[in-house]
Amino acid sequence: MGVLNITPDSFSDGGKFLDPQQAIDHALEMERGGADLLDIGGESTRPGSTGTSLDTELARILPVLHGLRGMLKIPISIDTRKSEVAEAAVAAGAEIINDVSGLKNDPRIAEVAARRGIPLILMHMRGEPRTMQKVPFARDVLKDVSSGLRASIAVARKAGVRKSQIVIDPGIGFGKSFEQSYELLRKLPELAKLGYALVVGTSRKGFLGATLAKDGKSAPPEERIWATAATVVASILGGAHIVRVHEVPEMAQVARVSDFILGAPGKVRR
Repeated sequence: MGVLNITPDSFSDGGKFLDPQQAIDHALEMERGGADLLDIGGESTRPGSTGTSLDTELARILPVLHGLRGMLKIPISIDTRKSEVAEAAVAAGAEIINDVSGLKNDPRIAEVAARRGIPLILMHMRGEPRTMQKVPFARDVLKDVSSGLRASIAVARKAGVRKSQIVIDPGIGFGKSFEQSYELLRKLPELAKLGYALVVGTSRKGFLGATLAKDGKSAPPEERIWATAATVVASILGGAHIVRVHEVPEMAQVARVSDFILGAPGKVRR
């Protein structure tokens, strides 16, 4: 899953793709680079972010979705916490909804997914983006994530979303300490026991910057590619079905080799 942030303030690429044509060009570039899915978002949910108005979010994503219609062959996921944005994005061509709040922000997103019959990604986030890295972390992160995801799943199912439509995401870095992010990667097989497909997003995140820190300074996002690659391998070997990344060509190679390590069907090209 390639990431396309149409925002001025995302932690790793904020401002790069605010221009609709630049965003469209980058989307097509990611498809050529090997992306199987594209995740488009018009609101940053990085630590410390304060939210985006409905009108602003729609103004960012809709020109890009309209511009990609008929051009992009891979499915588009809309990354949003607002049912109005989800509805408009699906009408404009999006085929998946990705809610990082796990339906806590706007439970009506589940109704959109149920009515449209499309996949719904439910992510676990402890707290709100503005304060999620400042509030106390869970004592047992696996228990916290599992119970939170079960609650989100229950809301979705009550709204009529079929089990086969639901995908879950442990929310690496969203209200978790750096150590807990690593713990979740180690324990992905436990989350897989919930019985749903898994999305994992580790690309360029802060826990990687802290791991690579020099002289007390976190490594900048653009210098976290190899650290990201290591976590992509760990995610796939741990049971992830989808990995959410920024560097698509490089991570497509990482994913392909990881699949063969797992004994994926097909033959290694010589």
